[in-house]
Amino acid sequence: MQADQLAVQVVNKMMEHDAFSQWLGIQVIKVREGYSKLQMTLREEMLNGFGVIHGGIAFSLADSAFAFACNNRNNLSMALDVSITFTKAGQPGDIFTAEAREIHNGRSTGLYLIEVTNQNNQPVAIFKGTCFRTGRELVTVEAETGEV
Repeated sequence: MQADQLAVQVVNKMMEHDAFSQWLGIQVIKVREGYSKLQMTLREEMLNGFGVIHGGIAFSLADSAFAFACNNRNNLSMALDVSITFTKAGQPGDIFTAEAREIHNGRSTGLYLIEVTNQNNQPVAIFKGTCFRTGRELVTVEAETGEV
């Protein structure tokens, strides 16, 4: 099985069981090994007390992109450290896109940079995440056929 095919299958399985990402309305746009691109439309119930989208929404979208990118090699990976810098507020109806790119793929750790933009391609947030690789598979791949 090709790496990108496996990546898609892993993310599909993750998304199938990810009630939070589903609740947020996250859509998987693109997946390839070490990469993911997600999108979501912001809703009224995501507003904070200041009348702008709660920062946790952009964080959650970026965190899901991070999770899908760092796990899609079929190696269960957990966040060790993350940080986010917000550059622009969001409003209901805005469409946020999070694009996760792998910076480093090590045996036991990985480093990812996730850029969140709005529908006008304006930067909303920059998220950096480091993961720990457990060595456990998320989907079972048969060695002979490569089938999941």
